[in-house]
Parts: sequence; structure tokens; C-alpha cells
Amino acid sequence: MKLAKPPIDLDGVETVIYHLPDGPTIRLNVHEVEEFLDFELELGDYCDTSSIDGTLHFFPKGNA
Repeated sequence: MKLAKPPIDLDGVETVIYHLPDGPTIRLNVHEVEEFLDFELELGDYCDTSSIDGTLHFFPKGNA
């Protein structure tokens, strides 16, 4: 059981795709909302492909 996740480095991230339950997604430009993002407080999983395409996918708990 993992109790803590490593911090997310948003330096290479251009876009966050927030995967909502039941399929829809929200695409956020990090430069416009970076001050509001705090993934350490969110429950869920993420897939960081920022080194490939600048995208971070976030799957909230119940949708991971």
C-alpha cells in the first residue's frame, strides 16, 4: 500500500487532461491554471507523459 506519492513536476507539462468518471475529459492549459493545481491533495492516479508530448493525465479516485 502506497501512502505517499512523489511530487509532480509541472515544468515540462503544457496540458493537464482530467479524466472524469463515465468518460468525459477536461483539458486544461497549465500556464493558465497552474496556481490552482495541487495534485498532492487530490485522490487518484496520474500518468505523466510530459517528456513525450507535454501532457499529464489525471484519473481521480473511482476513475483510475
